[in-house]
Amino acid sequence: MFETLSAIALTASASIVVAFLSYALARTSLGRLTAAGVLVGWFALVVTIGATGALDPARGVGVPGLGLTVALPVAVLAVAFFSAASIRNAMLAIPMPAMVAVNAIRILGVIFLILQAAAELPAPFAPSAGWGDIFIGVTALPVAWAMLRFGPRARALALIWNMIGIADLVNAVALGALSAPGPLQVFAGPPSSALMTTLPWLLIPGFLVPCLMFVHIVIFYRLAKTEAAAPARPWLNGGAARGVWG
Repeated sequence: MFETLSAIALTASASIVVAFLSYALARTSLGRLTAAGVLVGWFALVVTIGATGALDPARGVGVPGLGLTVALPVAVLAVAFFSAASIRNAMLAIPMPAMVAVNAIRILGVIFLILQAAAELPAPFAPSAGWGDIFIGVTALPVAWAMLRFGPRARALALIWNMIGIADLVNAVALGALSAPGPLQVFAGPPSSALMTTLPWLLIPGFLVPCLMFVHIVIFYRLAKTEAAAPARPWLNGGAARGVWG
């Protein structure tokens, strides 16, 4: 039952991310439909990989394969953002509080804690990834509200929150690799983190983590641009400050 509910929750979260990025990556209807098609295709590929057991550590591709599954999409999205002006301009047009708010789905980090309690995921991987995601998920909406309400005065808060969000994802991936069977394993099981190569759990490192990492990269880029432009901007407050994050 828990696995079924988790599959539903993770698929719903992935749908939210697909809808958000489809809208954010382009400014035309055709562009957004194309982005949606690519994202849905990527999601389907991750499901296929999980269903076939392609990343099963017993096949010798566990850690390297999962690492590639996480890193390659982040690299592709980042390259697309920095090299394609149309994508970059579209992402820069999305209100930054919305980019922060989409991270509210990370409250599903509670899944890691439940799996650890059931002795299906090891420490320190599960509690670190779980509590880190819960923190980012719970604070996403308050930080987004602060950005809307206080404008540039919330920049430091947004920057700290964003750095913690990135660190949480990097830490989770690193601890997951160090807890998986293979030459890199430091935290010996059982249990191990091999469960994350199966469905529905593969949806987290294979799809949600790369998408949210990309969002964090864009937020960091935009916060850096805000800082660079700060001398030319008044320190606004209230509703007038909202345009700063536009």
